[in-house]
Amino acid sequence: ALPRAEWPDYARDLLAVGEDAVDTQEADLLLADAARVLDAEALKPLFTPDALAEVDVTAALAPLGGARIHGAIDRLIVEPDRVLAVDYKTNRVVPPAPGEVPEGLLRQMGAYADALGQIFPDRRVETAILWTAEAQLMVLPDDMLRDALARAGTS
Repeated sequence: ALPRAEWPDYARDLLAVGEDAVDTQEADLLLADAARVLDAEALKPLFTPDALAEVDVTAALAPLGGARIHGAIDRLIVEPDRVLAVDYKTNRVVPPAPGEVPEGLLRQMGAYADALGQIFPDRRVETAILWTAEAQLMVLPDDMLRDALARAGTS
């Protein structure tokens, strides 16, 4: 909502306080990453007023023997026929394909998909990772997530 010209000062002020405070140079690098994401035409649907941010979710998951998970989905898009859960990752090295995404991230997204399937049983659930370093949205295949979540339930 801020005018773009005010972003640098606002980012520096915001990032200069708290236990994770950064210096001006690092704040400028973080702002460059954020601006690249916000400017990417393909990502614009994630940042509409209808998109939900930091959505808490909790559910008991059958693949985990009924264990309850708690998480926060970075971006949630709810449409009449589908739900899209997006998690931001700031890794500087971005996997070139979903099959190379670290197991822990696949399990996390699998848990979100399973939970959202319970909450929205009448909608298709999709998940994706937004790799901020490259402003790239990587959709994750359902079968890959189900398999990863099943492995979590047995390990």
